[in-house]
Amino acid sequence: MNILIKSATIIDSRSEFHNSKQDILIENGVLSKIGQHLENPNNYREIELENLHISQGWFDSSVCFGEPGFEERETIVNGLNTAAASGFTAVAMQANTQPVIDSNAAITFVNSKAANHAVTLLPVGALTVNSMGEDLAELFDMKSAGSVAFYDYKKSVSNPNLLKIALQYASNFDGLVCSFPQDDKIAGHGVMNENMTSTTLGLKGNPTLAEELQIARDLFLLEYTGGKLHIPTISSAKSVELIRKAKQKKLNVSCSVAIHNLYFTDAALIDFNTHFKVLPPLRTQDDIDALIEGIKDGTIDMVTSDHNPMDIEHKKIEFDYAAYGTIGLESAFGALQTCFSTQKTIAILTQGKSRFGLKETPINIGNAVDITLFNPDKKYTFSTQNIRSKSKNAIFENESLKGTVYGIISNNNIELNQF
Repeated sequence: MNILIKSATIIDSRSEFHNSKQDILIENGVLSKIGQHLENPNNYREIELENLHISQGWFDSSVCFGEPGFEERETIVNGLNTAAASGFTAVAMQANTQPVIDSNAAITFVNSKAANHAVTLLPVGALTVNSMGEDLAELFDMKSAGSVAFYDYKKSVSNPNLLKIALQYASNFDGLVCSFPQDDKIAGHGVMNENMTSTTLGLKGNPTLAEELQIARDLFLLEYTGGKLHIPTISSAKSVELIRKAKQKKLNVSCSVAIHNLYFTDAALIDFNTHFKVLPPLRTQDDIDALIEGIKDGTIDMVTSDHNPMDIEHKKIEFDYAAYGTIGLESAFGALQTCFSTQKTIAILTQGKSRFGLKETPINIGNAVDITLFNPDKKYTFSTQNIRSKSKNAIFENESLKGTVYGIISNNNIELNQF
């Protein structure tokens, strides 16, 4: 693959060309030259786009693609195409399929479906057999096949001894154990944040206490085992504080937050729109402020779209019975840019790679090309026309967002959107 990119502003704090406008010559998938006014004697394909910016390829630590078993929601190939169109060069795929991804063979199947794509798929294996929370899955075998972490997606590990054993066992091969932060007995049948809004709407509440109790328990277990823990999609101010103190104690813990939990409060549920039914639920403005502060001070390690396609049969029903989840890859960049500066947004989108075993590739001469191309300034209203996923359950539908993606160049492949 040989390409000449013209007049691109480089946003990459690890690059010597950070914050400068350069031409970039790519030869055989490698950044061979970076400089101003580069010539093109070999007549390579040229890319010159309006207000073009590039950065290291973006990473999402939690996406769901459905396949195998739920192909009506999404397939691996279309999911990866959606990720590419949204600017992501690597995504960690969750195990909530049918059958559940809980074995070496299942990891191998997923990797085979994603072979030779521009987007690198990082499979997350289930923590327990069939994600039932009873017996540990084949963690070492899955790690050997390419699993980057172990997580029963959106399912709590109710048995503390099971999590203790998982942390101890996985530490033998540097395995990353994930624990969903919710005490199910406290959460009960709650479908939204427990406060005045849930009372007004007559919906059962899921209090932040359910999240915070589980996190406190998991951190005590981590301190005992000395393992490696990731807490996905936290949502409350107290959760941020608990993890901040754990990091001050040098515990090996990381965490993430979903983009929609930085953007919407529980007041968005006033019309009972099931697009806003997510887990953890949307919280309050005070929680959002604390989460944003946690991102700024490094307590929160990464932000995820928590992309979870869901077919209309599971969404267009009564709120109490609707499935949790929203798609988020397509809106991730534009939504983050309404909360942060472009520089901070790019830093967020390129964080977390090493935690999931992915090597970073700064935009420097001699490195393999792994870049995202984008225009940070274009404003638009997110609509169904912006959705590439098979499912259309988009929490950001009709929201005013900022910044569009041109495409990616990665794995010796180029994927550009049509404009």
